[in-house]
Amino acid sequence: MTPEDVTLFSQIVKKRSGLVVSPEKAYLLESRLLPVSRKHGLEGLEGLAAAVRVNPPEAILEDITDAMTTNETFFFRDIGPFDRFRDDVLPPILDSRAASKHLRIWCAAASTGQEPYSLAIILMEMASRLAGWRVEIIGTDISNEALNKAKEGLYSQFEVQRGLPIQTLIKNFTQEDGSWRISQNIRSMISYRKFNLLDDFSSLGRFDIVFCRNVLIYFERDDKAQILNRIRKQMPKDGRLFLGGAETVVGITDMFQGTPQLRGVYSPV
Repeated sequence: MTPEDVTLFSQIVKKRSGLVVSPEKAYLLESRLLPVSRKHGLEGLEGLAAAVRVNPPEAILEDITDAMTTNETFFFRDIGPFDRFRDDVLPPILDSRAASKHLRIWCAAASTGQEPYSLAIILMEMASRLAGWRVEIIGTDISNEALNKAKEGLYSQFEVQRGLPIQTLIKNFTQEDGSWRISQNIRSMISYRKFNLLDDFSSLGRFDIVFCRNVLIYFERDDKAQILNRIRKQMPKDGRLFLGGAETVVGITDMFQGTPQLRGVYSPV
């Protein structure tokens, strides 16, 4: 793949998703875009580059974006945030919403669904505490392919082995031909929709808790700031934002601040 092709594909991904693919990560372009080339009957990455240089078909552009924006995820990834969600963040929010009995959670980079399903499992285990509540979990992602898998809720043996205790697996999944499907009760707690983090957030409504983990690291600083500031506008003062372990708001925005003793959890200012 020529440097010009690397630049071309990187510009497509940046324009359509905001994600930055630096030159040193050209290997990702090669590994992820070769299947796109084969899918459309093109001759390798050179053929794919030629196809998108002039009047590129939307179907190819979408497949390129999907391929480059599908990030690795697994159930209860980095277990700490889920413990903090259950033990530290949820109780005061539930107390303050006892009158309305309404809770909204947004997973802003839901990928193939493991994160929102992990949250739903936690909430299902709190069923007695949440009796009579209206709980909404919204999972968004830019990748149609990832969202389709999330909606289906069907995972391989390898995927369920990553992070899921065996008791949780048996309780919430059924086996289907060597794969595992999460229960309808869990799936019904989540609504998925395609959404680009560069777009306006107002159509999403307000959220009490936002998970935006392990995605901002792929954005340029100005885009990070704009995304975080738009998230803030969709949250109440006592809402909480979860970021990934390698992410921070420091030096990016002053609309959030760290929450004492809760690593990776941020409070609106």
